[in-house]
Amino acid sequence: MSLKKAILLVLIILLIDQISKVYIKTHFALNDKVEVFEWFQISFVENEGMAWGTKLSDFISFISDRTAKVCLTIFRILAVVGIGYWLRKSIANQSSRTLIFALSLILAGALGNIIDSVFYGVLFDSSHSQVASFWPEKGYDTFFHGKVVDMLHFPIWEGQLPNWFPVVGGNTFSFFDPVFNIADMAISTGIGILIFFNKRAFGSAEKQPLPSQEENS
Repeated sequence: MSLKKAILLVLIILLIDQISKVYIKTHFALNDKVEVFEWFQISFVENEGMAWGTKLSDFISFISDRTAKVCLTIFRILAVVGIGYWLRKSIANQSSRTLIFALSLILAGALGNIIDSVFYGVLFDSSHSQVASFWPEKGYDTFFHGKVVDMLHFPIWEGQLPNWFPVVGGNTFSFFDPVFNIADMAISTGIGILIFFNKRAFGSAEKQPLPSQEENS
């Protein structure tokens, strides 16, 4: 995959991610839901921290939530720089298309969530009990304190686990609870490709025939 195609893929995913988030922010109040199918809902939530709603301050008790938020965003930016460098180097070294495709997905997803964290606090006002306005006189927070917009929810199954089930038997279980966005999907897909298609991703791009093989053919 060429650099132009990789950039185009990143831009397409980033555009879809941001359009979906802006639409949700300007058409839904926080916690509003729309059932598309029994197993799929559009459910607007905002994520103030890391994955699964956790916060950096949950692990580092001596820093405030706001300081932790800035630290997390800066870490994400540094991670994106590293991923971008890895992607460009992989393209220059003619690495496998699988690796380049996976890195492009991860880069696009990371950029999408960084935009929320850095700018959304200024670009929108609060979504609590109201539909947010785009570019208000005063946003709901400052730069680097924006919340990540999530909206995709797949409550595929909910029920009580049988009593014989180890550890959690008899408890109510739902699959699955997390609400996520397009950027999260891109990151998860990219990481999944690197894990499950490891050999293909880190193999050579294309095996060139040896000179003797070309002569025989």
